[in-house]
Parts: sequence; C-alpha cells; structure tokens
Amino acid sequence: MTQLKRLQTIMKEKNIEGILISSTLNQRYITNFNYDDGYVVVLQDKAFLQTDFRYIEAANAQVNHDDFEVVTPKISHLKYVAQIAAENGINTILVEESALSLEDLSRFEAAAEGKVQYKGGASAILTEMRMVKTDAELENMAEAQRITDAAFSHIISVLNPDMTEIDVALEIEFFMRKNGAERTSFDTIAVSGTASSMPHGVPRNVKLERGFLTMDFGCVYGGYCSDMTRTVVLGKADEEIKKVYYTVLEAQTKALEAAANGERGCFRLDEIARDIINGAGYEGRFGHSLGHGVGMFIHESPRLAPGANTGAKLVTGNVVTFEPGIYIPEKYGCRIEDMAATTDTGIRNFTKSTKELIELF
Repeated sequence: MTQLKRLQTIMKEKNIEGILISSTLNQRYITNFNYDDGYVVVLQDKAFLQTDFRYIEAANAQVNHDDFEVVTPKISHLKYVAQIAAENGINTILVEESALSLEDLSRFEAAAEGKVQYKGGASAILTEMRMVKTDAELENMAEAQRITDAAFSHIISVLNPDMTEIDVALEIEFFMRKNGAERTSFDTIAVSGTASSMPHGVPRNVKLERGFLTMDFGCVYGGYCSDMTRTVVLGKADEEIKKVYYTVLEAQTKALEAAANGERGCFRLDEIARDIINGAGYEGRFGHSLGHGVGMFIHESPRLAPGANTGAKLVTGNVVTFEPGIYIPEKYGCRIEDMAATTDTGIRNFTKSTKELIELF
C-alpha cells in the first residue's frame, strides 16, 4: 500500500474530508516526488499535486498519475486549493499545525473567502504514519547508513594533525555526496579536545586538539536519513579517557542488547543506559536522551528518553538511535551512536562501523 493510500484509509476511518500538505518533506513522503513549490491536497478518493512551470515536466514524468492529478493552476495555489474544495463539496481541510505559521494560515483563510474551514491535525496524523517504516523505506535508510559507514572508514584513513575541525567535517560531507548521498542529514559535527564536551559543538577553524574527537554525521538517500556518531582518540588514551569511552560503550551495548532481546519500553531503554553511566560516577554528565526516531526527518517520533511516557513502546518498523554520551565541561566528551530498526524478533542495526577504541597520531 502506498503512503497516499495509507493516508486515505486513515482519513476514511476518521471521517476527514481533506488534508493540505505544505511542508516539503511530508509532500515527498506522500508523493515520492521531491519539490519545494506548491501544495499537495488529499481527499478521501483523490489527490492533487500542485506545482509550477519549473517542476511540471519532472512531476509528469515521476508522479504516479493513477494516484495524483498533477496541476499547474492558472490562479494562485491557495485559491486553487479552495477551488478543489468547492468542486468536491469539501467544507473542512486539515493543515500541518507543526509546519504552518500564523501568517500562512491567515493567507489560506483569506484565499478561501470563508468557503472552506482550515483546522490543525494533519501533522499529528503524518507524524504517526512516519513512525512505522515500510520495507522500501528501511532499505533506503540502510543504504544511507552504508554510505555513512563508508565515510567513517574514509575519514579515519585520512585524518592527520594538520587538519582543522572544519576540514574533517567537509571531508566527511564531500565523501558522502560523492558516494551517492543527496545531502547531509544535518550539519556535520566534528569537535576535538575541550570542544568535544559540547554535544552539538560547531566545527572550528582550528587544528585538531588531542583527546577525544567526536564526529556526528549522516546523509540522505532516497529521501531518508542516517545518523551515526563515533568518537576516536587523538594521541594516546589515558586511564580516565578509557574509563569514559568504555562506560559509554557499555551503556550503548546494554541498551542495544535489551532492545534485541525484546525490551520495547522507550523509558526503560533510556534508563538501562543512564543507570550504567550514573553508576560509573558520571551522574549529570549524560544530559540528553538515549535516542530519537529517524526517517525523512532527522528527528522523529518515538523518543527513547527519561521524559518519555512510561507506557510508550517501540513497535515493529520504528527506527531509532542509541546514542549515550558523557560530557565533562571544559575537558572533553564522548558519544557513540548507532541507528537501528525494531523488528518482530529484535532489532536490525544498520550501523556497521567499529566501536573499538581507536587511537590516532
């Protein structure tokens, strides 16, 4: 079943007349067409992809015309949405409440001239849909992670003391793009020495500092993201660095093992990793959640977090990260991250890069 048919089934079950999709990623999710100008209007028994001259040829070639009517309106896009509603007897259309500004909503309402009512609700429906991946989505994510793993192998082979953090980030990004990635999943993190204590530190134009080098990166393939973090040591690891690294590794390993053995509680998985870090004397040094969902968006539901509803559970088809870390301000930090899908019998870990302690230079 296509994503469109899944959405239309939900609409019939919930008695939803129409949905207007305005965000670029959700448009691609529903249509499998990558563009950024226009709207997708979904009714219970038909759907419209609105675009302009720049995209019409590609849309006509790539979009399934059994599912979508591809149109280039001669009036404004928003007036055309209202026209679709009028022609099909639609009184209420749900919009993406998480993606739409108040200014945009006022423009929608002005163009409708009172003939159609816009209400929130589409974001929640699409978010819930995206949580469970199809086999095709999982294979796109597997390929995105394969490229990411290859980028890690590459950067380890070329790292040298004369490189800056920016050099490292750019080298990773260039490799991924050259090897099939559409783009990066997010801004690449490559921070060394004292800067590694910042979980989302920005690469600096300074030569690599000795100590931990944390690299958090991923790419997009077929519209779907990968996400991985590896931390290596520049120079020789002292006993304290080893303790930090192996504590993080144990926390991640135990959480992954629990998920592989059937643990599905989002709160519980985070707790397993957090208890190990706290028990090693690093309480308060693991300030973020164990993980988050990944898909077309780099951060999706569900979340493996201390604040997660104690009843929240992973289900087959979820893809989540396992990324515990320890961060000691003005000293250093370490994070190890894999991305895995929940299966009927355990998990499928997409991430293949080594987690052995690597010492360089």
